[in-house]
Amino acid sequence: MGTEKLAVIVNTFGSSLVSVSKEMGLEVKLVKSEVSQGVNVTGTCVAALVGVVGGGVQGTVVIMLDREGFDATVSAMSGQMIVPDLEDSVSMSVIGELTNMVSGRALVQVDLQGTQVTPPQLITGAGIRTIPIQSAGIRSFTLPFIPEPIKQQGVFS
Repeated sequence: MGTEKLAVIVNTFGSSLVSVSKEMGLEVKLVKSEVSQGVNVTGTCVAALVGVVGGGVQGTVVIMLDREGFDATVSAMSGQMIVPDLEDSVSMSVIGELTNMVSGRALVQVDLQGTQVTPPQLITGAGIRTIPIQSAGIRSFTLPFIPEPIKQQGVFS
């Protein structure tokens, strides 16, 4: 895959995460100074993996969250109706749904004909990390985001 096509795909997944999160009530901000090639993540307690195949693409998209990110995401996406709990399947399903929404939006925007995604695999535990594959043609990137509460535009009573 060409570098230009890869850059479009990576950027589209990043912008999809930002827009989907915002629609769900959570502002996330890309930490541009920490964008890097390879996998550079610490403190992860939840990971959601989606396989992407077709349209000249083959790979895995992973959303990894630390505890703060997990709590903020579950709370925001459920309207504070679900208490974030790593042992609760409903809390974990929120992360799966976020991953589905981000992947779907990104792939529609990139418009890769014939591309399919797998259902998300959810992994939880202390110290989750990814060991990058050392093989020609395989590239990994880290796009670190931090959650920020959405500022209220006004208070109505």
